[in-house]
Amino acid sequence: MKRLILLALLCTLLSACSTNESKLSFSELQTIPNDVQMKINPDSTLQLINTKDDVAYIVYNTKKTITTDLESKEDTVKIKLDESNDTSKKMKQHVFKLTLDSKHEIIDVYLNGKSAVFDNVTGS
Repeated sequence: MKRLILLALLCTLLSACSTNESKLSFSELQTIPNDVQMKINPDSTLQLINTKDDVAYIVYNTKKTITTDLESKEDTVKIKLDESNDTSKKMKQHVFKLTLDSKHEIIDVYLNGKSAVFDNVTGS
């Protein structure tokens, strides 16, 4: 009986120690790297810039304030961009850095709950 309890305790401890080494992250940049800045098309509303690493940049131009959310399910990353009703007179460029895990193959962007299409996709 003691061995069974010890085995159960050991299994619980080992499962609690396993770590999730996910690299998945999504954040808006305040400073844009020069190599990315050179690839941005100012005429595109929504642009994807892929790099050789597991990093992609998403560029979104709007006069509205936006909030973001990120979801991951299997090989798909879902990025939600929601615009507020506040508008500015000036167009603002939002540049986001997306770090992917190797399992992610699909990037879906939703604008105000509706699926959006990239105007421009650039690779390096």
